[in-house]
Amino acid sequence: MLPCRDEVLFLTNQLVNIESIVNSDGEKEISQAIYMLLSSFPYFMENPNHILKQQTIDDEQERYNILAFVKGTKKKSDKTVILMGHMDTVGIDDYNHLKNKACHPTDLMEALKQERLPTVVEDHLNSGNYLFGRGVLDMKSGVASHLYLLKYYSEHPEELEGNLLVVIECDEEDGSHGILSALKELKHLKEEHGFDYIAAINADFVSPRYEGDVNRYIYKGTVGKLLPSFFITGAETHVGSCFEGIDPNFIAAELTKQISYNPDLCNEAFGETTVPPVSLKQTDLKPTYTVQTALSAYVYYNFFIHSWSPKEVLEKLKDQAEIAFMNALNEFNRKYKQYSLASGQPYMDIPWKARVLTYEEMNQLLIEENGTDYVDHMSQFKEQLLLDKELDTRMYAARVVEEAWKWMSDRSPAIILFYSSLYSPRIEVTGKNDKEENLIESLEHAITAIQPHYEYPIATKNFFPYISDMSFVALSDDEAGIQAVSSNNPSWGAKHYVNYQDIRDINVPVINIGPYGFDAHKQFERMELKYSLEVVPNLTNNVIQNLLK
Repeated sequence: MLPCRDEVLFLTNQLVNIESIVNSDGEKEISQAIYMLLSSFPYFMENPNHILKQQTIDDEQERYNILAFVKGTKKKSDKTVILMGHMDTVGIDDYNHLKNKACHPTDLMEALKQERLPTVVEDHLNSGNYLFGRGVLDMKSGVASHLYLLKYYSEHPEELEGNLLVVIECDEEDGSHGILSALKELKHLKEEHGFDYIAAINADFVSPRYEGDVNRYIYKGTVGKLLPSFFITGAETHVGSCFEGIDPNFIAAELTKQISYNPDLCNEAFGETTVPPVSLKQTDLKPTYTVQTALSAYVYYNFFIHSWSPKEVLEKLKDQAEIAFMNALNEFNRKYKQYSLASGQPYMDIPWKARVLTYEEMNQLLIEENGTDYVDHMSQFKEQLLLDKELDTRMYAARVVEEAWKWMSDRSPAIILFYSSLYSPRIEVTGKNDKEENLIESLEHAITAIQPHYEYPIATKNFFPYISDMSFVALSDDEAGIQAVSSNNPSWGAKHYVNYQDIRDINVPVINIGPYGFDAHKQFERMELKYSLEVVPNLTNNVIQNLLK
C-alpha cells in the first residue's frame, strides 16, 4: 500500500480552496494552479513537453484542460493508461449564510458545529472520518488521487512499464466542452508518441445506492443520458369559450403524467435498471399575460439508458406521446360533454386527432413542401438566434421548432418530439474484446489485493449511475443511434455539435474508481477520508500495474 493519505488530503484541500464553479473565472484559475503545480515537479521541469494546458474548442468561455504524462522506464511499452477527472464544481448558493466557507473545509466544519443538522450529518461531522465542503466529493479528492499517482510515477518512472497520462478537464458539470476538446489532444498525443490507449480510469464520486447500503462501488462503464423534449401545440381560444379550443398545457400535463416516473421507460441491462424519466421543465411559450390560451407548450425530461439507443428511445417516446395525446383528447371530450349537460349548451364533436411527429419527420415534410425557401429561412433564423446569448441549447432548440412549426400547412394540435441537449453516450464494459477483458481482470485482481485493508465491501457494478465525462471516451452506439441524435436536435450544427468520430478514434474502455461520500451537489457534501484518501489511490495504482504488465 502506498502511504498516500496525507499527500492526497493536502492536494484535496488545495484544490477545494479554489472556487472553481462551472462557467465562472474559477475554472480558469484552477487550471492555472494545477498547471503550475505540475510544472514544479522535477520530471516536468526536465520534460516540459510532457505537460500542456489546452484551451477548449468552440467554447464561448475561456477555460482550459490540463494534460500531463509520464513515460515509464521499467520496460519500453506503448501501452498507456488514461486517468481522468474534472476540476469544476456546481455552485455554492445552497450553503446560504455559510457560502463564504463552502470552499474552506476546516472553517466550514467548525461553523457547521453551531448549526442544527440532520442526525446522520451531525454524526459524520463529529466522527472525524469525513471532510465537508464544495467539491471534496465531486470530485476534487478524486483529482487529488490522480495527481498523487502522477507525481509518484514522475519520481519513480522505473516502476512504470508503459505510460500514464492524466487528463484534468473543465466543464463536466455543464456542457462537457473540456473532455470533448481533450479528445483532439489525446488523438494528437497518440499519433506523436505512439500511445496505445488500453484503459481509462475516472475518479468521480460514489455514494450508497439505497439507505443502509455499505458497499463502496466501482463502476465498469456508465449510464447514458438523453434529454427528450416536446413542443406541443393546441388550438387557441378565449378562456370564456374554453371548449372551442384546446390548451397545450392540458396536453402537456397528460404527457408528463404518462412519462414521468413511468417504470416502462426504465432500461434494464445486465441485471441493472435505470431510474425512470422525470420532468426537468414544463412551461408554455406565451410571452405575456392575455385571456387567450397559449399557442404552444414545451416540456423536457431526463432520460437514462443502459442498452437502448437514442433511436429506440425516440420510438418508445413517440408511442408514449400518442397515448398521452389520446388520453388528453378523451378527457377533454368527457369534460366537454359534462359541461354541456350542466350548462344546457350544445355539444359539438371535437375536430382534433392525436398527432405526433419527430423533429426529423416534420423537418423533412417542410423541406418537401417548401424547398429552399424553408431551408434558407431556417438557416438565417438559427444564425440570428445565436446572437441571443441568454438562450441555452434547450431553449434555442425550442425556438427553432417553434419557428419551423409556422411553416406547417396543417397547424392543428400536435406534439413534436426532439432532443434539445447534449447526448452523453452509454458505455458497456463487458469483456467483449481483449482491452475490456484485460481491464475487468485487472480490476478484479486489484480489489482482491486491496479489500483486506478496508472494512467495507468493495463491489462492482456495470453502469456508473450519474452523468460524467466517462461517456466521451468510448462509444457503444452504432451509426443509426448517433444519427437519430443529430437529425432530431434542432440546434445541431449551430448551437450544439459533437464530433462523435473523435470518440471513436479514442474508444478506450473506462471504469470509475472514485471517492466515497454523501450529498454531492448539496450543502452537506462530504467524503469519507479513509476510502477516498487511501483506498482509491491504491486501488487505482493496483489496476494500473495490472494493466501494464
